Amino acid sequence: MKFNDILTKLNKLDENQEINFGKQIYQKIDGVIQRKLPETSSRQKQTENIFSYKWNKINTYNSKKSLSRIRTWLLERYGDPHIILNNFLDKPTILDVGTGAGVSALEYWDTFFSKIRYVALDISNAITIAKERFKKKSIKDVIFIQESVEALPFKTPLFDIIFAEGVLHHTDSTKNSFYLLCNHLKSGGYFMFYIYCKKAPIREFCDDYIRKKLAEKNPSEVWDALIPLTELGIKLGELDVEIEITNDIPILEIAAGKINLQRFFYWYIFKAFYNKNLSFKEMHHINFDWYAPKNSHRHSIEEVHKWCQENNLTIRHEKIELSGITCIAQKN
Repeated sequence: MKFNDILTKLNKLDENQEINFGKQIYQKIDGVIQRKLPETSSRQKQTENIFSYKWNKINTYNSKKSLSRIRTWLLERYGDPHIILNNFLDKPTILDVGTGAGVSALEYWDTFFSKIRYVALDISNAITIAKERFKKKSIKDVIFIQESVEALPFKTPLFDIIFAEGVLHHTDSTKNSFYLLCNHLKSGGYFMFYIYCKKAPIREFCDDYIRKKLAEKNPSEVWDALIPLTELGIKLGELDVEIEITNDIPILEIAAGKINLQRFFYWYIFKAFYNKNLSFKEMHHINFDWYAPKNSHRHSIEEVHKWCQENNLTIRHEKIELSGITCIAQKN
């Protein structure tokens, strides 16, 4: 079935109406296509609950300053959307994997929604928040599906672009999710994704230690437990002190040079985000996003290159940072 046929069929669904889709039964509830009997692992369910909680705290990410910071970061990593969209004569079909509240999608694609056909996918109920945010911007003809990456109902490659901004590492297996999504990408299509990098050894140890301490708490308890860490990050940032590492410390993967003290802790010890332009809640949202999900895998650039090669993808654009790996890869 062609994408336009699927789009028409799903858009015509009445509220609470059921549909057989990819051998599963889905139902339209509050404008979102949901599987009637979803199945996820315990780790993925915890991660789902964490993101449902996070995105429902709208005042922690929805200010103009916070959204502007996100837009700038996306454009710095992926480049202008024109660069991708100019490769298509007709409206490209885009699958946004891990839409959340639609923040990255709305900030990056912004004024281009009239030039694309969009499917928003998320495992959490944050997808309903995304739907409302799209509605406020009068963006129509978007399909909203609440489902996991591992259980996509589409059976043939339907998408010209798959946009997976910071989500694959939040599944049970980054690699498996990557490979599954490649099956849904058309030949000549583009896979745009961001995956967490492995950090320096002390930072990796602290990250795993903190996550383990938080693993059995509910989202509200995790939010509260991380408040002192956010407070410390702010104190370090407000010091505005620069230190100089005289020589590289290879055994700890610490580079020589001048670095702000807060950033030294941030990159090499533990994540305690600081940005003087953001509120406490906005900074805390970012720390919570990092430490709260059980599924939060980190990978090397060598792994990413191997995955692309094995799935017949050619990397057209790549940006490697301490935080993560951004790629735009084209399917041959």
